[in-house]
Amino acid sequence: MTPFPIRIENPVEHPGPLPKTADVVVIGGGVIGVMTAWFVARKGLRVVLIEKGRIAGEQSSRNWGWIRQQGRDPAELPIMIEANRIWRELDASLRAEVGLKQTGTLYLASDAAEMATFEAWLPHAQIYDLDTKLLSSAEVAGMMPGAARRWEGALWTASDMRAEPWVAVPALARAMAGDGVQIVENCAARGLERKAGAVSGVVTEQGTITCDKVVLAGGAWSSLFLRRHGINIPQLSVRATVAATQALPNIYDGGAVDQRFAFRRRADGGYSLAPEGFHEMLIGPDAFRALRRYLPQLWADPFGTAYRPFAPRGYPDAWGTPRRWCMDAPSPFEAMRILNPAPNARKVAELARGLAQTFPELGTVEVATAWAGMIDTMPDVVPVVDHAASIPGLIIATGMSGHGFGIGPGFGRVIADLVMGDDPGHDLRRFRLARFSDGSRLELGPAL
Repeated sequence: MTPFPIRIENPVEHPGPLPKTADVVVIGGGVIGVMTAWFVARKGLRVVLIEKGRIAGEQSSRNWGWIRQQGRDPAELPIMIEANRIWRELDASLRAEVGLKQTGTLYLASDAAEMATFEAWLPHAQIYDLDTKLLSSAEVAGMMPGAARRWEGALWTASDMRAEPWVAVPALARAMAGDGVQIVENCAARGLERKAGAVSGVVTEQGTITCDKVVLAGGAWSSLFLRRHGINIPQLSVRATVAATQALPNIYDGGAVDQRFAFRRRADGGYSLAPEGFHEMLIGPDAFRALRRYLPQLWADPFGTAYRPFAPRGYPDAWGTPRRWCMDAPSPFEAMRILNPAPNARKVAELARGLAQTFPELGTVEVATAWAGMIDTMPDVVPVVDHAASIPGLIIATGMSGHGFGIGPGFGRVIADLVMGDDPGHDLRRFRLARFSDGSRLELGPAL
């Protein structure tokens, strides 16, 4: 098991060829796209998934690997509970080990005020009989007896799980391809073909696929693709750093976080570490366009984001990235196959020191590798999962705001029902596209 994300140097596993027709085309090979294609295929439709780089090459292999119900937005919670169940079913049926393990999620409170915030979320869990509860300081100490500090208490959900994202999502894609779903890597979608305003096909760098249904699950690239077709969403991306340690003694088997950093036991015996509440925004033109929408989020956590003056060349919101292009010529999606931002070296060093100081029995913590990913986010920290009213046949599933890996199977099932025109079984009004244009007041999701 290789403890780092998929990169463009990885061999192409799914070379094609690109078919000429399909019932549904899914754009984007992250966990949302893969799980959507999985469930659409189970409904008997011919589905093609196209990915400009590699399956799970971006945030779907770069996340923390948490499969958590705890702390979710109330509208996400029932979908996440369903996702938890589906993950268990997938793990039992997959032909590869994905590192799925029930280990629980632990939110550690530094003071009484933070405990009160955790307590305020409990009614949402109680609605669905979720096994979330508050732990006392003594109970937390019993779970992590080697810790050099004491916390006020914690929020704890025992049924939460963890998995290895760089293994899990490619394994899901492999199983799906084995069941006849067509996947084509290294194949960028340049744009949509339309007849009478509705979707009639997808133009790719390898040719055009005729279809009447398209799901856009392009992660950090979705806003750029949509703008080309006259749909503007206030989606931005932030850089998040993660470090992986060498193998260490087992201080705690699941995922835990306090106000300083998060850590998660990995299947290889090391820990994944990430700074809590710290991201870096690489500023480009979209950041200025969407600033007004993000003001409530900035006021709620004014110091949680650091700002960098330029997005690197080729990034979706770089100053030089074209916003318009011809579909018979190379697009921005071919110029940058995989977003592979450099990690913040200062934060990586802080993470290693923080883990060693918190658990002195570990001694010096050695970092095996580190990486960063671009988290696509929305102003209210919940995604867009909706039909595009202006382009019949297009469904948008983006802006997962760092929540996508765990909830991916749940949203994949929901999106497949949207494709079919079936009842998705959940209230999706919170995720509607029109909330950014119908005068609604945006409500921030819980900062948990």
